[in-house]
Amino acid sequence: MKVGIVISVNDAETAWNAFRFANFCIKKNDAVKVFLMGKGVEAEKVSTEKFNVKVQMNDFLAAKGELFACGTCIKSREMDESEMCPISTMNDMYELVRDSDKVVTF
Repeated sequence: MKVGIVISVNDAETAWNAFRFANFCIKKNDAVKVFLMGKGVEAEKVSTEKFNVKVQMNDFLAAKGELFACGTCIKSREMDESEMCPISTMNDMYELVRDSDKVVTF
């Protein structure tokens, strides 16, 4: 199955659970794409001791998950592109939604 996940929160627990779910899907042999938008582009920076989002994100990338981040949202926060937050477009999000069998939002 192809799973698309859209994360638009900067809450550590929610982002952590979203990436935990993404990693679980990959372990079930699903193809998973994650799109960060709005506050979600801050996911890399919101880790806490209890909810280490960055570790989950690293695991996701290491497992060959595909990660996209809204370029407009990154720029509006005066952030820079990174491996975890690559500049992406609405077309990338459109293709994620179009090509996924299921889309989950957090």
